[in-house]
Amino acid sequence: MNKANRNRPASKAGQGGKPASRGPHQVRIIGGQWKRTPLPVLDAEGLRPTPDRVRETVFNWLTHLLDGDWSQVACLDLFAGSGALGFEAASRGARRVVMVEQSSPAVRQLEANRDKLKADAIAIVRGDAQAVARNAAQREPGGFQLVFIDPPYHQGWLEKMLPVCEVLLPPSGLVYAEAEFPLDGEEAPVWMAPWEVVRSDKAGMVFYHLLQRKSGAQIQA
Repeated sequence: MNKANRNRPASKAGQGGKPASRGPHQVRIIGGQWKRTPLPVLDAEGLRPTPDRVRETVFNWLTHLLDGDWSQVACLDLFAGSGALGFEAASRGARRVVMVEQSSPAVRQLEANRDKLKADAIAIVRGDAQAVARNAAQREPGGFQLVFIDPPYHQGWLEKMLPVCEVLLPPSGLVYAEAEFPLDGEEAPVWMAPWEVVRSDKAGMVFYHLLQRKSGAQIQA
């Protein structure tokens, strides 16, 4: 949960301002070929990787929904930050993982970790998450089976990104989304109408979800 400087729209690695609580300086891959491998994390203000406990739950959900077959999964990790989610997917055998991050120092750390693992399936793109996602949707609609969206809070990023995901994903595709509020139940926002929450839980003040487009929902992007 890399909630960074809220004024950095596509990066969760903030910079400037007063020092804030900083996350661990490494993440541990939970499963797959790199299980238990620690990876250094940039010591940046506001960079807080998704905790092991949450990642373990989420990847248990995903493995069940994918019938344990990661080999056909192309994954887009928007707002990658530490890359904890994308590296976990690659470790499980995802055939392709594209990580998108705007912060140059964070990108360099992602590249170093990728090189350390010799993770040829991982591509790292420096840029604005929305712009990169829209370009990908134009180039290869339906080209990803899984999209991770763990954005800075209070900037409306999920509302902006989910319509793009409707184009990026096939009808059976999945979105992992973290938010400061629940995306289902009575508090669900109007822009969630095309989506159903297939799994959800809460850790502290963070709500995390797996989403899938509702059958028959019209693409809005």
